[in-house]
Amino acid sequence: LRCAAGVWGGLVQAGESLRLSCAASGFPFDHYVIGWFRQVPGKEREGVSCIISSDGSKVYADSVKGRFTISSDNAMNTVYLQMTSLKPEDTAVYYCAASLGRYGVRWYLDNGMDYWGKGTLVTVSS
Repeated sequence: LRCAAGVWGGLVQAGESLRLSCAASGFPFDHYVIGWFRQVPGKEREGVSCIISSDGSKVYADSVKGRFTISSDNAMNTVYLQMTSLKPEDTAVYYCAASLGRYGVRWYLDNGMDYWGKGTLVTVSS
């Protein structure tokens, strides 16, 4: 899994937007759940959003609902996380992850996934 941030490398000001992308290869994309998670040093990992590309099922953490949008481009085997109205508390290392789709999306948001990307730092300044 390859995870990339926006053009400016993930450093934005509060209120601005940023798009993360996750390119998947080596497995049948449409059979997997793809998700975004984030972690601040010293804190527990938090599920941000997950999507099942085959049917479009999505779930969001309450902390990002209405501000973040997850989408998938099945032809490109890529999942995007469009983040708008960013807040300083959104600052974290964001990880893309994947698991074979056995359960509903909410399960993966709460429990994590099997395969993880390297992570990309998103910093939101006030």
